[in-house]
Amino acid sequence: MSSNELPDLNLLYTLVMKEIQNNEIQQLNPDFYRMLSQFLGNLKIEEYDGIEKITKDSLVNLFASLTNALIISRLEKIYTDKNFKRENLLDEEKFIIDSNEETNDRKDLIIHSIINGKPKLVESISHDYKIKPIIIRFLKETDEILCIDSEKYGPFKVEDIATLPNEDAQQLISNKIATKIRIEE
Repeated sequence: MSSNELPDLNLLYTLVMKEIQNNEIQQLNPDFYRMLSQFLGNLKIEEYDGIEKITKDSLVNLFASLTNALIISRLEKIYTDKNFKRENLLDEEKFIIDSNEETNDRKDLIIHSIINGKPKLVESISHDYKIKPIIIRFLKETDEILCIDSEKYGPFKVEDIATLPNEDAQQLISNKIATKIRIEE
């Protein structure tokens, strides 16, 4: 797709098939996902009735399914082939794999700390994780909370936003009292 070309279902299908049939990650236009997202966003807000609405919804679903297949195929190659061509990755895919690298680094740090007898480092990591601030939005009214950091927070109303220590925030999230808010930098 050129930068001024609208996404085409046949082209997307062809790209997915090429990706599935080849062992290497295929090169795509660097703006591919952005253009696809813009196209789908515009298509989704168009108002239709009757058969046109059904057709539009089917088209959106086809684009979504093919996009999902493309990303999954590309990521599977990344995870199975350590010699993949990083230059063929799009920025959005790099964003995904960077989080996996962070996970592996954390795992290695914990294992290294444990097997090398560094309990203070293990304790520090655990403590820092528990008190790490998390932004949440409340789904239910909640009384004042005494958190792990010995601070009192609240009371909270529905839709209130707060930053709480991770351990307490996760407890509220698992009890469906709050939901995590993700803010990307």
